[in-house]
Amino acid sequence: MKPLKIILTGATGMVGEGVLLHCLQSSDIAEVLMINRRHYEMSHPKLKELLVTDFNALGENAEQLQDYDACFYCAGVSSVGMNEADYTRITYDTTMNFAKVLVNINPQMVFHFITGAHTNTQGRQMWQRVKGRTEDDLMKLGFRGQYNFRPGFMKPVKGQKNVRWFFKPVIAVFPYLFPRQSLTLHEVGQAMINGVAKGYNKQVLEINDIRRLANS
Repeated sequence: MKPLKIILTGATGMVGEGVLLHCLQSSDIAEVLMINRRHYEMSHPKLKELLVTDFNALGENAEQLQDYDACFYCAGVSSVGMNEADYTRITYDTTMNFAKVLVNINPQMVFHFITGAHTNTQGRQMWQRVKGRTEDDLMKLGFRGQYNFRPGFMKPVKGQKNVRWFFKPVIAVFPYLFPRQSLTLHEVGQAMINGVAKGYNKQVLEINDIRRLANS
């Protein structure tokens, strides 16, 4: 397999940072262009950074987004304390606007979206419905491949900086108490890489699917 050139969002958060670190360690990856709203302090031969303060205006940077194989969209916010309109604007509108720019530039890309376990367009919780709608509409855009990852609990990789203090005690015990509901961010990152190279027979990947794809 020819090493991949990928776009990654969310490096300043736990999931995106973990996937980024895995990708930089992987021989399957030739280059990572991280697109951030604020600078992420890291230097690596494979790594480039593009600062975009408004993801809804990504099209202004179209010339810098050519010739990439995939986008690993790991950006996102917690719904805690947010109303549905604000959460929809960030989770649905911004993601869709970002993805539409990329599919117009290169429909042969693969677009991976980090969503959440129990996402459901008919769910009782607001975030479930918003993420479910986002999944559904991303699948309609026309990418060569579009996959929605619902990972549940994720153990950070070594060297991560963006892990909130209150999460750290859980990291030590959760995978042992609930192994079937747990993944490492190495597994998530490798599943994303394999999803570009090999594809998968589902567009919505639950925890077991992610683990299976990572090991394929």
